[in-house]
Amino acid sequence: MNRKKLLCCSVVLSTMLVGNIHSDAHADSGNDPVREALLEQIVKKKREIAMSPENQKRAYYSSVKFANVKVPLNIPAVETKFEHYLAKFSFRNQQSYDLHQKAAKHLPEIAKILKSYGIPEDFKYVPLIESDMNPRIVSHKGAGGYWQFMPATARLYGLKVNAEVDERKDLVKSTHAAARYLNSLYDQFGDWTLAAAAYNVGGGSLKGSIRRQGTNDYYSLRLNKETAAYVYKLVSVKQVIENPNKFGYKRFAQLDDKYQNSFESNLL
Repeated sequence: MNRKKLLCCSVVLSTMLVGNIHSDAHADSGNDPVREALLEQIVKKKREIAMSPENQKRAYYSSVKFANVKVPLNIPAVETKFEHYLAKFSFRNQQSYDLHQKAAKHLPEIAKILKSYGIPEDFKYVPLIESDMNPRIVSHKGAGGYWQFMPATARLYGLKVNAEVDERKDLVKSTHAAARYLNSLYDQFGDWTLAAAAYNVGGGSLKGSIRRQGTNDYYSLRLNKETAAYVYKLVSVKQVIENPNKFGYKRFAQLDDKYQNSFESNLL
């Protein structure tokens, strides 16, 4: 019985001591070497916990956004798909710097045009996904150019497409047309993630899926394979372009202060 009481007293005293150390963390502790040593141990432990691989991953994932909205990577299925495409676009699988070279050459101009229309900057990655920045690519359905417009849609948004001229192959003109189209899709859905999905599958088809399934959450919708992967591809390409060192692109690696600041703030 006495041993139990002694043990309880020891636990209480230890708890009080740690509590006092926390509350007096900024006070002068130079006259108490025991308290100073315990405080150093606590600070060290907190730092170790904060910088653990799991916490680093958590902080990084909480910073991942598309069109200024966080991607719900706390959902296991979303996390799994995201990691799948991150791996697909990593240097280990690409074994090429083409992606970053094309991004460096074309994306600043695309971003500038999109900004003039109020389009979130993340949509600058669409041509990388759609055409690999190759204007000569034509899909089996007839979509062509940087933004892979169907001929009718291209004409609707101001591009000339005929036997003599195909302005889908003009980066500047087609980007202006894409911006007008994206704004039209946003007006229909009121959500940039859905606008991205609609760009891939078409507004009418996406509306049908939303109506049948009773949800307008992209990450919950059951869509065709290509559209279900579309936003994940955009988000993944954004990550490998903006964080080259993290995904093996050493030649393009630079210290990303923005990511580091975001990481530290998410630990607080």
